[in-house]
Amino acid sequence: MARMYARRRGTSSSVRPYRKEAPEWSNTDATEIEKIVVDLRKDGMSTSQIGLVLRDRYAVPDVKLATGKRIGEILREKGLESEIPEDLRNLMEKALGIRKHLAENNKDVHNKRQLQIAESKVRRLVKYYVRSGRMPKGWTYKPETAEILLTR
Repeated sequence: MARMYARRRGTSSSVRPYRKEAPEWSNTDATEIEKIVVDLRKDGMSTSQIGLVLRDRYAVPDVKLATGKRIGEILREKGLESEIPEDLRNLMEKALGIRKHLAENNKDVHNKRQLQIAESKVRRLVKYYVRSGRMPKGWTYKPETAEILLTR
């Protein structure tokens, strides 16, 4: 299937091995992993950064195999979930960066198109999160208020 905003098809890439249980060499103490996840979140890390740190420093290749829960679920249980989901936050930061660039370079037509694409992705994600109940009803993306939201 083709991509939505590019004239190419998806490319094959590496796939994580299928496993039902964690490997023997990995750290599988669920309570310790949950404690590390909470500590890393309190240090200001996002869920993807937490996953990378767990993989690289603590030898946890897959948190779900070790604990039975995803990192987001652990944070939700502990009340440390961010109000804006990470993928939406990253897209909003990208759109704001492009908007800032266009304020200085207003004739950059290629990045005007990239801004349209980024903001349409943001709106589509917001629609999904509102529908799924993760974001409050009636929440909409406004570039003027997005910068304030991201600094919190």
